[in-house]
Amino acid sequence: MSHALPLLVRPNVLTPASELAEHYDGWLCDVWGVVHNGVAAFEDAVEALCRYRAGGGYVVLITNAPRPCRAVYPQLKRLGVPREAFDSIVTSGDVTQALVKKRPKAPLFHLGPPRDHMILEGLPNPIVDRPEAELCLLTGPMNDASETVEDYDGRLSAMLDQGVEMLCANPDLVVRSGDRLVMCAGSIARRYSEMGGRVTLAGKPQAPIYDAAMAKVSELAGRNVAKNRLLAVGDGLPTDIEGAARNGFDVYFITGGIHAAELGDLGNPEGVARVAAEVENQYSGIRLAGICDRLRWT
Repeated sequence: MSHALPLLVRPNVLTPASELAEHYDGWLCDVWGVVHNGVAAFEDAVEALCRYRAGGGYVVLITNAPRPCRAVYPQLKRLGVPREAFDSIVTSGDVTQALVKKRPKAPLFHLGPPRDHMILEGLPNPIVDRPEAELCLLTGPMNDASETVEDYDGRLSAMLDQGVEMLCANPDLVVRSGDRLVMCAGSIARRYSEMGGRVTLAGKPQAPIYDAAMAKVSELAGRNVAKNRLLAVGDGLPTDIEGAARNGFDVYFITGGIHAAELGDLGNPEGVARVAAEVENQYSGIRLAGICDRLRWT
């Protein structure tokens, strides 16, 4: 593959993945909103990933799923994402477990739905009820179909009074599930931080998950792969895009995910240029390689 692209400053056309593929050895690709919508895989995205890999590129899926990566493989299969579409997965759940293990004696309270209990497996910490906790491992709302962040104010106030530190295993604020947006753990973590609570975010946009993904690409390639040979692909401004900007990756912004409604019409050069300018103004020093309505090859 050839050298990385020169920085595309304020592109005014949508850029399909095929025009970027040869310039990068690997993609660090977001999952929810880019590869699937929580209900089914996006056929265009699957095709793009498969064609990129067939051309010699590596695909590491990098997701804020608050579960170990072993739980994401069967989920992707159920949604119609074939194993041929990616090489490996790195999750914020993996990063969270590593962070918790650095504090093995801290009594731990899990705040999240039962489906996320897998993240507790293998942890050395005593698992306790909230009044005995020093550390809250937050994976998400108990019921993302009906709850709002305000529903957690009472619990968060009690935790604040106890001086409980929160470790958020999914920094996403919302995700698109089918045709609706649902609240994620990041919204609760932000609320706790605004109340004065101590919060650590384990996934995107923080560095540890990107470091793990870079290491995985290098392992797959059998050599050290430079940062400028990797392309971050994502749809979330406060996670994928901020994470790429903060950690020095070129980024491919997929606009049809959680921000589709607010970004407006991208069917003309003016609309694309406007979005590019907004992203560049919001994230200083961002290396914007391209913008597209969805992950697609052509």
